[in-house]
Amino acid sequence: MELEGTYTFDAPQKVVWDALMDPNVLARIMPGCEELEEIEENKYQGVLKIKVGPVQGKFQGVITLSDVNAPNSYTLNVDGKGAPGFMKATGNVRLNGQGNSTIMEYDGTAQVGGRIASVGQRLLDSTAKALTRQSLDNLNKQVLAMLEPEPVAAAAESTAAPHNGAATASTASAASAPARRVVSSAPPEIQAPSEFEFAMGVAKNMLEDLVPPEKQPMLALAAAGVGVLAVFMFFNWWTNMIANKVAKKVVNRLVEGG
Repeated sequence: MELEGTYTFDAPQKVVWDALMDPNVLARIMPGCEELEEIEENKYQGVLKIKVGPVQGKFQGVITLSDVNAPNSYTLNVDGKGAPGFMKATGNVRLNGQGNSTIMEYDGTAQVGGRIASVGQRLLDSTAKALTRQSLDNLNKQVLAMLEPEPVAAAAESTAAPHNGAATASTASAASAPARRVVSSAPPEIQAPSEFEFAMGVAKNMLEDLVPPEKQPMLALAAAGVGVLAVFMFFNWWTNMIANKVAKKVVNRLVEGG
């Protein structure tokens, strides 16, 4: 099984790199991750609970980083096993800063065996894509949460500074300057997707793989049409049910009155 792609983070390269090197952050944002801790330098141990079609269970594994070139690139090796089977994977991650954004390039290969291999290649590929995409989306949300505008202390400076023309001009200039973005000391914690959200991501990837890219807009339009039709049918059923109840009451009153 092979996996490759790119992802753009809305944060500077150093912030993205620091988040990638923080096991506490990765454990929170990765779907199904129950534990991830550093046991040696550039070596981590973790537990991942995952469901692939009818097969589900926990993998216990070791992740080792090598060829670490901070804050630009690294290679990772994954060796995991559990009730669903086993998995061995090797991947490469490269970061390229583009101003306040960072482009990640990643590629890797994986071998799986045991019960999990029985679900079929297409479902395995879709699950791997969903796991990767949702993890990166959550990591992007986390690095954005780690960035916040720096407050401009113009009022405090104005109080402390002498009241002369130069000080007033300096204070006004500072107040009008755009706020810088700094790393917050206590950013909000972004949580991993639920099991249902992860399953929906797998289904979405499978659908995208089955439908040619040029026909996907038509599929989205058809899905929207089905949704509208379902709402209309529910509304029609609901109004008919209310009308029947009202009609029965009217008939009962007429019978009782007659």
